[in-house]
Amino acid sequence: MNQIPQRKITVVGAGFVGSTCAQLAASKELAREVVLIDILEGRPQGIALDLNQMAAVEGTGARVIGTNDPADTWGSDVFIVTAGKPRTPGMSRSDLLETNGRVITAVADYIRAGSPDAVVIVVTNPLDIMVTLMRAKLGFPAKRVIGMAGVLDSARFCWFIAEETGTSVQDVDAMVLGAHGDSMVPMPQYCTVNGVSVLDLVPAAKVDAMADRTRGGGGEIVKLLKTGSAWYAPAAASVAMAASILNDQRRMLPCACLLNGEFGFEGLYMGVPAILGANGVERIVELPLSAESRAQMQKTAGAILSDVDALRDMGLL
Repeated sequence: MNQIPQRKITVVGAGFVGSTCAQLAASKELAREVVLIDILEGRPQGIALDLNQMAAVEGTGARVIGTNDPADTWGSDVFIVTAGKPRTPGMSRSDLLETNGRVITAVADYIRAGSPDAVVIVVTNPLDIMVTLMRAKLGFPAKRVIGMAGVLDSARFCWFIAEETGTSVQDVDAMVLGAHGDSMVPMPQYCTVNGVSVLDLVPAAKVDAMADRTRGGGGEIVKLLKTGSAWYAPAAASVAMAASILNDQRRMLPCACLLNGEFGFEGLYMGVPAILGANGVERIVELPLSAESRAQMQKTAGAILSDVDALRDMGLL
């Protein structure tokens, strides 16, 4: 059996996304300890017990610790923050602004106190605003505070392309930039099936339809479930980011990063391609944008700035 690295990952929030993150992180043996913390007494402890018993069947050696005590998270190398209220039918991500903003503020307090060197991956919605708030409250270098969005949105685009082309999703690469919401910017010009451009495989009208479906991908699942939102794909996307950081894989993944001149934006968190390694964001990768894509990026920036202003008006930022 391979030696499991003496590392520690904390997943904040023991809902469906958080518990699945803990399961994937433990199954992949990304760390010796996987801490699952929630304010609801008994829930993280019960999930941890279940996952540890699953390990006996799976033959994995990571230990999951369920807790309500922030002190148990101290010394973590990576945090995946999923805590917060999920969307329900008819609710936009921005509707969650104040409720989840207070959650992020509380979580930032104990991350800063006990894990000052951690890399923090924010999953809580509205994503771009919550990662902005997290960084402001932590005061960490921006390369160590990032948001999970583009990996999930790109995965959704990948699946729609695979369905339309009748190909394996394993052969599809897709790219989605911008905010994690209705103003996101799917990039068909950077989408391929085993190296072949999707624009050469599918009529333009169908590509546009898949891009629109990607923008509403989360809402589509919310409508089908009726009582919650997606959790398997968001958890897988979050753990993929954590793995790239912990194992210094230096994968290029689209995620919410603080821009300082890249793509023409300054001081703004937005979804862009980034190399993720041991230091967090090792490098932001700038791509040539068409006039249409650049206009869409301006639109998505406006949506993010509007929510930032709302957060300031609430006194949270």
